[in-house]
Amino acid sequence: MTALSETLLRKYYANSPHPYRLYEQRVDSLLAPTSALLDAGCGRTVPVLKKYLGRARRLIGVELVSFTDVPPGIETYNADLSSIPLPDASVDLIMSRSVFEHLTDPDSVYQEFSRILRPGGAVVFLTANMWDYGTLVARLVPNRFHARIVKQVEGRAEEDTFPIAYRTNTRAAVDRLAAMARLSVESFEYLSQYPNYLMFNGALFFLGTCYEKLISRFDRLRFLRGWILVTLRKPGVPA
Repeated sequence: MTALSETLLRKYYANSPHPYRLYEQRVDSLLAPTSALLDAGCGRTVPVLKKYLGRARRLIGVELVSFTDVPPGIETYNADLSSIPLPDASVDLIMSRSVFEHLTDPDSVYQEFSRILRPGGAVVFLTANMWDYGTLVARLVPNRFHARIVKQVEGRAEEDTFPIAYRTNTRAAVDRLAAMARLSVESFEYLSQYPNYLMFNGALFFLGTCYEKLISRFDRLRFLRGWILVTLRKPGVPA
């Protein structure tokens, strides 16, 4: 981060909640002490799921990579999201952050979520918007280069960067996939954040800030915002 980028970040985004925070607020609003909460693609150290210790009846993490430093009270499964080793109708709430852009077979994942959800249960996911400029650029870059680029830009370890597919990152795709899995789209929101990909250059960060403020101001341009926050609901009355 350059000094100019840091100054602009403090000036224009000090009071702007990050999409990660809005996502957690949505999960909070749907969580009950009696809930079984599953984090789909929770990460090797279950960083988000840890925040819900003591706040739900059951906490479950599902991830492809090996787990490390998981605290007591959290169940973990190394499994693909299209084949989760849980019984039918055993989960009240599924959350997933920055995972859906990686799904190569979203049809199967939606179907699996529908299977394990109890009637009245919900899915909350936050993922990249297909029409965000960062997403459009990422689609042009071959997957074999993504890990190296993300390490330089965000400092994330290369082994924690996965290939992108963007097969459920538009409103039309979400509507279609949800309908096929017999889930209803309860809410679909476009969210913005500061231009984090441009923090390495002050001038580019300024231009990115101008663009972000423009698409945040006018509702007609909301489809260009960087994130989509979706809530899906399985029909039925909770038991």
